[in-house]
Amino acid sequence: MNIFDCDRHVMEPVSMWEKYVDPQIFKQSPVHIKLDVISNDDSQSTQQSHIYLPPTYCIGDTPILKHWNTDIQIETALRPQNKQARQLAASGLGQLSSMNNDGISKALIFPTFAGYIINHESISNEVSTAYAQGYNKWILDYCAPDPQRLVPVALVSRHYRSNFYEQLSLIAKQGFTCITIRPEPINNKHLGDSIYESFWDACNKLNLKVLFHGGTHLHGSTIGSDRFTSRFALHACSHALEAQMAFVSLLEGGVFNKYPDVKFVFLEAGASWLPYWLWRLDNICYPEFPNLVKDHITVKPSEYFKRHCYISIEPGEPGLDDVVNLIGSDKLLFGTDFPHPDHQDFSISSLLNIKGLTSSTVKDILEINPAMLF
Repeated sequence: MNIFDCDRHVMEPVSMWEKYVDPQIFKQSPVHIKLDVISNDDSQSTQQSHIYLPPTYCIGDTPILKHWNTDIQIETALRPQNKQARQLAASGLGQLSSMNNDGISKALIFPTFAGYIINHESISNEVSTAYAQGYNKWILDYCAPDPQRLVPVALVSRHYRSNFYEQLSLIAKQGFTCITIRPEPINNKHLGDSIYESFWDACNKLNLKVLFHGGTHLHGSTIGSDRFTSRFALHACSHALEAQMAFVSLLEGGVFNKYPDVKFVFLEAGASWLPYWLWRLDNICYPEFPNLVKDHITVKPSEYFKRHCYISIEPGEPGLDDVVNLIGSDKLLFGTDFPHPDHQDFSISSLLNIKGLTSSTVKDILEINPAMLF
């Protein structure tokens, strides 16, 4: 089987930014790493006398990760199981080697740190755009060793609405067919806001597929970040809950009606939430006050999802048969999330024997659907 991994990540070397970002922007707001060592006196969680903590990724004087505290760093340092995977993900050749090891034929390639930089709430429009464009240049070079197997996904800055079309036109000219954006509001504007009209219009005209990929620790308004600081609670909220909000935001903004040819993909949020969420929207929210939604929601929300959206599954999650019954097997995808810690339980056998799904549906998910979509 030719397995297509729809969610594979790079590990951006910190040295890349000076080479690929506009020199004036880099001088003004340099990305760099800060190395930290902690003594045993500062932590009761280890018997080691000193721990060399994972470096802190910074832009200027500001860490790019929010609530990334010493306890999380210690846990990361003491559990370096995926160190080799992270090293492989630093280069295109290494990525190909890892794909060969995993039995992956082709993969969409996503950032790890770059999205936290360009969506950081404390940086300017100009800096955000420059880092997005610098990353896009770098990822094309990263994927150059085998562009048939390594499919780069472009980053877009959402800080400044006046350059949406300019950014997306450049992305299309560079040969990208997919962009990735975060699901949450950026600069207090959600995806259905009218300021995004030019954004969706450009995606429609340029035939760019929109891939939502959330994450924990953004300096922004991710669900839960206003009330929690622990990794447990932040990680519990960030992915699936933001995916649900993004779908509602697109509904509220009438985006599906106005731009019916744009395809939307929800990644790394699982799929088991979907049957309940669409049931609630269809049966409670949509019929409650029909006159209030008639201008922007003209059919049941589940119909919009089936027409316009795709979603990635996680092999161990419950209720996948319900997802298939609701939206069909042709809307499902899979991603390993390599080289992040989630990847450690991945195996070909686990994919080929996903509980609750037929072998035909598994083949659709791993091979047929992504080949048709991408």
